[in-house]
Amino acid sequence: LTWTMYGNWLPGDKRGFVSNVRDGDGPEVRHNIPGMEYDRDLPSLEEAARSNLVGEPIRIHIEQAEVLLPQFQETAIFRSWRLFAVAIMSNHCHVVLGVPGDPDPKTLLQGLKSYGSRALNRKWKKPLSGTWWTESGSKRKLPDDTAVLAGVKYLIDQEYPLVLWTTCIPELKLPGGRIK
Repeated sequence: LTWTMYGNWLPGDKRGFVSNVRDGDGPEVRHNIPGMEYDRDLPSLEEAARSNLVGEPIRIHIEQAEVLLPQFQETAIFRSWRLFAVAIMSNHCHVVLGVPGDPDPKTLLQGLKSYGSRALNRKWKKPLSGTWWTESGSKRKLPDDTAVLAGVKYLIDQEYPLVLWTTCIPELKLPGGRIK
C-alpha cells in the first residue's frame, strides 16, 4: 500500500502519477499496471488539482512519523494482519502487509489511514484540509512470496525515510542505517 500526504504528488506531476486521465477523446483510464509507464508531466492537470486544495500541502516530520509507526503496528495486530515493512517519508507512506482471506485492499488502506489520522490528531492540530492524506492510494496486491520480498526490498531502498521498519525476513539483506 502506498499513499501520499495531502497536497503532495498531485495528478499531472512531472515525476509521474497514477490517477484517472483522458486518453485523447476517449474515456478516462488509469495507468497503474505493474510495468506500465505512468502518466507524467501534465501541467494543466497539476494546476487544476492544486487550485482545488483546501489548505497547504502536508509534510510530516520525524516525531509524527514516530507516532504513525506504532499506530500502524497496533492496527495490524488488532486486525490480525502481518506487517512486513513500513517506510514513512515526509510526503508519503509505504506499507507491505499480509492479510488472511482476500479482503478488498481499499479496506486495508482505509484502516491504516483512519487510525493513523486519529493518532496524529491526538497530538497535533487537525490540518485545515480536514485530512492528513490524499483521497486514495496504491492498493496493489502482491500475489506471492517473491512479490512480497520485492515489495519489502523496495521499501528498504527508499531514500530519506523518516522511519523505516521491517520484520525479520531472512531472505533479505538489510542495509545499514535507521531500521526500527
